[in-house]
Amino acid sequence: MPINASSHPSATAQGIRPDSRSGGSPHGWFRVLALALVMLLCPIGAMADTLPSLTGRVVDDAGMIDTATEAAITAKLEAFEKATSAQLVVATVTDLGGEAIEPYANRLFRAWKLGQAGDDNGVLLLVAKNDRKMRIEVGYGLEGTLTDLHSKLIIENTMVPAFRAGDFSGGISKAVDQILMVLEGNAAEIVPPDYNQSPPDNDVDILMVIFFVVWGTLFFGGFAMAFLVPIFGKKTGPGKYRWLGMNFEFGRSASSGGGGWSSGR
Repeated sequence: MPINASSHPSATAQGIRPDSRSGGSPHGWFRVLALALVMLLCPIGAMADTLPSLTGRVVDDAGMIDTATEAAITAKLEAFEKATSAQLVVATVTDLGGEAIEPYANRLFRAWKLGQAGDDNGVLLLVAKNDRKMRIEVGYGLEGTLTDLHSKLIIENTMVPAFRAGDFSGGISKAVDQILMVLEGNAAEIVPPDYNQSPPDNDVDILMVIFFVVWGTLFFGGFAMAFLVPIFGKKTGPGKYRWLGMNFEFGRSASSGGGGWSSGR
């Protein structure tokens, strides 16, 4: 497995005091902009320098995997790569340096150039110990096989319970086994056939539709009857009508006022 190492030149700049004779000359502004650009690029180089080096198929910088488990995982990954050409690397880091795990994992994946050129068939299993974060980064060539759902279930159902029990080596080893299982086309144990990926939204929509239909019928239907009956119905008395074989009676409105009472004298 090739190990790609890259160096990142550092740049330093000293403060520049504008020459009072130059005023706002283009040359002076150019130097200021150049300095700003250097200062902007320095943090990017610093971020790249924080990435661990690719030293093997298991890079346990955080010391989370015991020696025997690391050797067993390495042997599995070597055999899998020979059989399929896909590369899976396990990495543990102490922390992410304040960065979110998604961009960190993506940067590490690209820096290590995992997978075969042209196939993009690499996978990175990353664990940040102190941040209590983990992520499975998948190359484009394997996204159709090792999906986001597979990664989610492997992390939630296998790694998280093991890590909570303090079994880091066991959780990582089982996760590697399940990733290889999915990549080999045996995902049934990870995602059961009857697994419900998301709650059906249609039930909520149907209930809302039924509610508004019933409410609209009662509300607007009452107004419609009050409007149509006096027009098309036959008046049979004060506020009374007969229409479509039915009798309708509308009460006359009455005004009311507030009031109260007090003890009589």
